Amino acid sequence: MTVDRMTGQDLLALLPKGSLLAACDADQLDDLLGRTKLEFAPKRETLMHQGDPGDSAIILVTGTARVNMVSANGREIVLDYLGPGTVIGEIALLDGGERTATVTMVEDGSIMHLSRTECEDFITRNPGVALSMLQEMARRLRQMNLTVESDRAFSAGPRLARYLQRLTDEEAANQKLKIDVSQSELGNFVGISRENINRQLSAWADAGLIELEQGKIRIIDCEALWEIASMGD
Repeated sequence: MTVDRMTGQDLLALLPKGSLLAACDADQLDDLLGRTKLEFAPKRETLMHQGDPGDSAIILVTGTARVNMVSANGREIVLDYLGPGTVIGEIALLDGGERTATVTMVEDGSIMHLSRTECEDFITRNPGVALSMLQEMARRLRQMNLTVESDRAFSAGPRLARYLQRLTDEEAANQKLKIDVSQSELGNFVGISRENINRQLSAWADAGLIELEQGKIRIIDCEALWEIASMGD
């Protein structure tokens, strides 16, 4: 497959579990792809800004993007890292409100824009998709509530282990993280100070759970680290 000749079947294969578009079949995605075009998105390009009008959504076709927001007290919070097939900006697209976060490419990739008018027309022509999208958004809300409640009960160690688990490429033989993140950025993602992040990573490196090399993290003992991640469940 070449990304400049993408079909609905190609896009369906890219979609992660839980994607709002996962409810579509290949023919419906062909219809969707016919409404947009592929665009190059270079590393560090900001795809959308927190607070901007939400008049379109973006489908991340290739590459990885970081989602972050600035809280009322001025603190930057990294919310997630997104991979191919993810629909970005769907909340503002559906309700017409402002963007809730900023999304920036962390590596070169490709994207497709979908305007609000095009989205509404697509849903009108495919009404069954709308219910599936609502069900998926409800599932996300439940999961977010569970995550918030569990993270409140977690100490720094298990919380950090949980986030490393989210960022780990399970198919990689050497268990590298999906992307390389600095300890400061990891702290923004987890909600722990850089000093505590450094202290915890150093302790795990001494115990043989991870390996630190030029600031990059490699998981050595997945079983032990994921056991730490599950503490408090």
